[in-house]
Amino acid sequence: MRWLAAFVLLLVAVPAAAQGGEVINLWPGVMPGSGKPAGPEKVGSEGSATGSVSNVTVPRMVVVRPKNPNGAAMLVIGGGGYFRIQIGSAAMPTAQWLAEQGITAFVLYYRLPGDGWNADAPFQDGQRAMRILRGNWKTLDIDPKRIGVLGFSAGGHLAGTLATRGANTFYPAADAVDQVSAVPDFAALIYPVVSMRAPIDTTRTFRELKGLPNFRDAFSVEANVTTTTPPIFLAHAADDPIAAPEHSLRLHAAMLAAKRPVELHVFETGGHSFGLGKPGSAVAAWPELFHTWVRRHGWLEHQGGSRFGRPQAENHGFPSSGAQHTQGM
Repeated sequence: MRWLAAFVLLLVAVPAAAQGGEVINLWPGVMPGSGKPAGPEKVGSEGSATGSVSNVTVPRMVVVRPKNPNGAAMLVIGGGGYFRIQIGSAAMPTAQWLAEQGITAFVLYYRLPGDGWNADAPFQDGQRAMRILRGNWKTLDIDPKRIGVLGFSAGGHLAGTLATRGANTFYPAADAVDQVSAVPDFAALIYPVVSMRAPIDTTRTFRELKGLPNFRDAFSVEANVTTTTPPIFLAHAADDPIAAPEHSLRLHAAMLAAKRPVELHVFETGGHSFGLGKPGSAVAAWPELFHTWVRRHGWLEHQGGSRFGRPQAENHGFPSSGAQHTQGM
């Protein structure tokens, strides 16, 4: 069977299944890179770590489907300085909000350098996730040309890297899906870490990536903007004590210099790690601002013609990427 060359159903018990829905494992065989966490996957239960995930050994996506899908899709990436992933406080609530807007959301559980994986493991997993979404658009019931990425903090850095360097090689091709583009059609970066350059090179993200070759240039998102970078939406708080608003300002300036579509919102207050924003706070405005932005660009609307307005010939013929259908626990 042809599909076995590309995908294997991985029946692995993972904590993400507790969220309900489908679980799509990223790698059918040996993963690229090296290293491994000490111990099983963990979910934080205290303080700022509450709901965060670490010790990821099975990179995967959890699917949050809308009742009335419009064909748009988002890869949602929680932050956490590349040593944990804020799933419960940011990624999953945002995925649920996106589903309410008709957008099919895919929450990414990616390997973390802080857990002992190779420093570029997050980019390998992020790139693979984007390729699975676009390569399996028909099976996943999404539009291959309306796939965005939304990331928070370090997850914003990963999302920004996919937007600016998604066409680069982060790992050797494993199968047919690795021939598909990993560049998102649009990106939203919320209180993102953007730059590895002074004087804002003070983040945990910086510390986890500093062993990579030429990391100050290669992993400064603003340094990799080109005339083909997809549109980017940015939201930041002016009083962010972790990732200074200069991160978003630098990327905004680079996008303007390249004459690429970009929208930036800097809120007076909000700090860091605000997720969807506490009701009534200044930063709680960003989801609706983002919703207006994607609608204005036409990413929420069907374009007519064949399914999602794309010729059926554009489907790569790839089967399901090892999706598990699990019940909430």
